[in-house]
Order: sequence, then structure tokens, then C-alpha cells
Amino acid sequence: MRYAETGYNLEIDLTRGNIEKVETDPADTKLHLGGLGTNAKILWERAPADVDPFSPENLLIFSTGLLCGTPAPGANRTIVTSYSPQTLLTGYSMMGGFWAPELKYAGYDKVILRGKSPDLVYIWIHNDKIEIREAKHLSGKGAVETQELIRKELREPNAQVAAIGLAGENRVYMASIEQGRSSASRLGLGAVMGDKRVKAIAVRGTKDLNIARPMEMFNLCNDVLKYIKFRNENPVSNVMTILQGLGSPQEMLHVDEKWHTENFMWGNSRTRRKEFWNEEIEKKWAETQLSVRKRLISCYNCPMKCGAIISVPGISTYMMKCFSKLTYSMAAFVEDIDFGFRIAQRATEYGVDGFSVPQTMAFAIELLEADILKSKDFEGCPADNEGRFYWLLDRIVRREGIGNILANGTYWAAKEIGHGAEAYAHNNIKKHEQLPLKLGMLNPVYYLMYCTGEKANITQIEGQFPQAPFATVEEKENFIKDWIQVPDDKFKKIVMEWEFRGEKSNPYFPTVDMAVDIVDWQEMMHYIDDALGVCAGLSSFPLKPPYHIHNYPEIISAATGMDIDEEGLKEIYRRNRNLLRSLNIRRGLKREDEQIPDDHYKKRFPELEKELLDAYYKFKGWSAEGVPTKRTLYDLGLDYIAEDFIERGILIDYEAIPAKEVIVEK
Repeated sequence: MRYAETGYNLEIDLTRGNIEKVETDPADTKLHLGGLGTNAKILWERAPADVDPFSPENLLIFSTGLLCGTPAPGANRTIVTSYSPQTLLTGYSMMGGFWAPELKYAGYDKVILRGKSPDLVYIWIHNDKIEIREAKHLSGKGAVETQELIRKELREPNAQVAAIGLAGENRVYMASIEQGRSSASRLGLGAVMGDKRVKAIAVRGTKDLNIARPMEMFNLCNDVLKYIKFRNENPVSNVMTILQGLGSPQEMLHVDEKWHTENFMWGNSRTRRKEFWNEEIEKKWAETQLSVRKRLISCYNCPMKCGAIISVPGISTYMMKCFSKLTYSMAAFVEDIDFGFRIAQRATEYGVDGFSVPQTMAFAIELLEADILKSKDFEGCPADNEGRFYWLLDRIVRREGIGNILANGTYWAAKEIGHGAEAYAHNNIKKHEQLPLKLGMLNPVYYLMYCTGEKANITQIEGQFPQAPFATVEEKENFIKDWIQVPDDKFKKIVMEWEFRGEKSNPYFPTVDMAVDIVDWQEMMHYIDDALGVCAGLSSFPLKPPYHIHNYPEIISAATGMDIDEEGLKEIYRRNRNLLRSLNIRRGLKREDEQIPDDHYKKRFPELEKELLDAYYKFKGWSAEGVPTKRTLYDLGLDYIAEDFIERGILIDYEAIPAKEVIVEK
């Protein structure tokens, strides 16, 4: 019997219309857990190394995490994986809501799509009944509207539906996949779904899921809930709002946006408005937010309320999460947050990434003002700023006129436009628009996270270590006294020594070795979360979360019966980390790609930056070019990757290394 997982994937060949229920190998669960880990293994084995993201041979994998559907609080993430049209590297994005647990209850751990449908379709999964249904009547429909139409058509109000909007249908590189109260937004996976001509995947499941040691699992989950209650009653003092609450930033609860509006960059990630926030703006923004926010909502089996139902007069009700309420207003320099709530509704229906698209539109306005784009490119565009953003959003999603170029994001658009446009595409790492956050002084930890993350998205790397030092010794001591989450007490020592100024401040403190250790810890927790399907907001993202490296092994063991200890879990993390890295190396990732934008810091430290990257690569067991060594791959049981790299000339086979014996109980 399989525990926590169903033991079956649903494989759908869209070209032939073939559907298969495939039993999975329990050895892969032992080696990679599930979610992102096993997604990466499938992508390595079955998608050609040089496949175009829009090729029929590319895969689009919708995966539950290993703990999804179990009693584990916050275990609800769907991990969507493919090759990204925006970066050309591995693209993976998480969405919460209810879709992943519903798929588990239908009897499947993953849905793997390959090929291309000749016509627009949607997929209906109802336990053992699987259908590929015609969806011409849904062409052009909004992502949220599509979900409701499918539920009515199926007469299944409880069906969970993941859908694309017009952006996905038109293969916009920034297209998202929308689902209930969450979305897989980054890296253009909605475009891959649209290329495969799949409008939506609807799921309804009523089967049971087995737990290896149920009472132990329930007790451990109750401990998690008790800790959440304790932490909420004992908040961490003097920590910015983004990290004070457990969970993904509770943006829809808070109305004080002084930190984000004054520290994030406005427009095309260029302008910092240090004196923007005042009492008048706070009052106005609070009135607007509280008037349109109907109720706060959570994902499946989660105590957090990170999203909100938004109802703006004159437009359809929708769900907003995280920072979307800010991104459009700040990109357009509109000081009325009402604009953000209104345009975000249209963007949600279109199905687009709420970070990349606002920056791309602001980028276009800058090019117009710099006379790189011409007035003819904006023929018919309204003169007011709000009107211009609505106009640009429509053109991008429909791929009309200049929108057809902008639809590929700032990196590719700048290359096509030319005439100096590339200087304005200044916020990309690995061809991907980053958060509109620029830093004054080089922070060694954030430098490494920005440069080396395989997802190319900082929020999927940062987390449990403080973003800045505490001001007083008392604050430091108060913080570390119950810091049970640290994998090693050396991190407490770093916090105690870290200062705002002097020799133990940025950029030279934390030291190079300390920075590498911190990044490795934060990466470890994200990779574990992404394999388990646990929301980062309850584990890897906040300070002092209820899930951590010390209690995860017990929870995984109780759920699955695998009896994993801390060292075993750390090894699985390293295996998954190196597998993701190898996927991107095989796709052509180079050391020179792992650099932050030239203007990310006011002052650069080239020698220190090189030292940081060198030390990080060495710590990981990689070459000076960032390639996992043969020894590292063999030690992790990834010898098949080493042999592939040797055959391709990526690695030179100059030493004989016996394969590490990996014992996996069937």
C-alpha cells in the first residue's frame, strides 16, 4: 500500500487523445519525495534536452506535493513544471487553492501533458472517469469565467478548475494559470498550456488517501497548529510586516503600505519614492481597500488568510493575493490604489503574471518617452496614464501591434526593438523580470539568492534568516532565545554579531562563508516545501515558522512510513537541488547568466561578488563554472546525469568514481 501518495500519475497524449493511468515507482519517492523533485526527474528523462518550450515534445506537469491531501496544515500546493518560453530554462511555479488535494482524492499524484491538441479542449477528471472535452465555446473567455462555466457545464459546483485566459491562448510569455484563489503566475507556464491547446483542467475526487501512522500524524499536525497559535500570540518584534505574520504576506489584511511603496521601485523598476507614504494616502488607500475587500480567504487546510475576495463596483468579483494590489498602481505611477484593484481584475481574467506584466508596460512607456518607440506604435492609445496601461494590457494579451513584441517580456522585446532598448530592460536575471526591488548596499546573502536560484525568482529562495540586522543587543537576544528552527546554532551567532554599520555590516558581513551557509539553509527549506507541496508561508518564507528541518522528518515519516531522519532529508534536498541545476546546465545555463542587473546596487563590488559566487559553487560541489562535479553527482545517486554530461562534453571524465550504492526499499 502507498501512503500519503496515490502511486499513480495520469498521462495524457494530447496529439493522439490517449489517456493512461500509470503506476509510479516508489523508489522515486524515496529519492525525491514528490512535487518538484519527481517533476524534475520526469523532465530529465522524457523531455529532450534541446526541446523548444512550444514543441509537442515538451511536457507540462501538474503535480501534487507528497503531503497534499494529508492532515498537514498548508499542504495544498500544485507544482506546475515545464520548460519556460521566457527563460528557456526549467520553469516551475506553485499555486495554492484546492486543486492539488482534489487531484489526490481523485486518485492521482500528477497530470502529465504531452503533445498538442488539434483543437481547444479542456480535461475533466472525476475519479476514474477521464475525458478530453471540446472547448471551442470557451475560446477567448476569461480564466475566472472559464472556471465557472465549466462547473456549470459539468454540474459539479465542487470541481476544482485550473484555467488559462486569453493570454495563455495567445502564448504570451507572461501568461499564468489561474485556479480558484491562487495561480501559477511566473515563467509563462500558461503560455505552454495554451500552446498545447488546453483551456482548463477540472478535477473532482472522492477517494480516500492512506496515512501510514494516522494518530502520530494527527498529533504532529496539532503541534504545528499549537505553534502557530503561540507564534501569533508572541509576534517577533521589530521585523518588517512582510515577515511578521506566518504565511505568505498578508497583503489583503494590511493597509499600511509604507514599507513596500517606499522601498520597492516604481515605474519600470527605476524610481524609489522615499517620501511617498503619509497620513492622507494611508487614509485614502485604507478606505478603498476596506470598501472592495469583501472577505479574507484561505487555501485548503490552511489557517492563514492570504487572499481576499475583491468586489469593485461595475466589474466582476475576483480573488486577489499577495502584492497584486500594488504592482499595477506603482508601475503606472498612479497614486490611487483603486486603479490597481480595477486593472488587476482584468489582468486576472486575461491570466497574466502580476509582476512581469506591469513592469513590461512601464518599460514600453519609458521607451516611448525616450523616443525609441514611436507615437505610431501607440496609435489609438489614450493620453492619460491609467488609460495607457489598460490599452497596453489589452494589446499585450491580444498580441496586437506593439503588444505582440511586448508579450514576450522586457528581455526579448528589447532585443527585437533595438535602438538602445536593452538599456531599459534592466531588471532581468536569466531573461526574467524580477521583483521591482533594488538595494542600496550589496547584501551578500541576497546577491547569491538573486544570482543562483534555478527559478530565477527571489521569493522562492529567501526566508527564515532576517533580512536586516536588529538594532540592539536586547532585540537580538530576544529574537534568538526561542529560534528553534535553525539547523545549527552558528546562525544565532551571526545574528548577534551583525550590525547596521561598521566592519560587521554589509557588504562584508555576513562573511562569504556565512552567506553561503545562510543561502543553503534557505534553499533547503524551499526545495523541501516544493517537494512536499507545503505553502512556503508556513515553512520556508517567514521567520520562526511552524515547519522546519527538525520536525519535518517526523511528519514525513508518519505520513509515508518512510522513517526519514534529518540527514536523510538534507540528502534528498541536495539531490533535488542538483537535479534542477543539471536540467538548466543541460539547457545551456552558464556562469555569466548568474549575475544581477548592473544597476541593482548603487555601488558594485566585483571582487567580492566573484568571491561569493566561487564560494557558493565550491560549497555545492560544483565546478568554477557552476556545473555539478562527477563526484557530487555520483555521491547523490545521480550518476546518470554525470554520464550524460560526460557524453555531451559538459564534464571531462578524468577520474574513475564508483557509483554510490543507493538502497531503496520497494
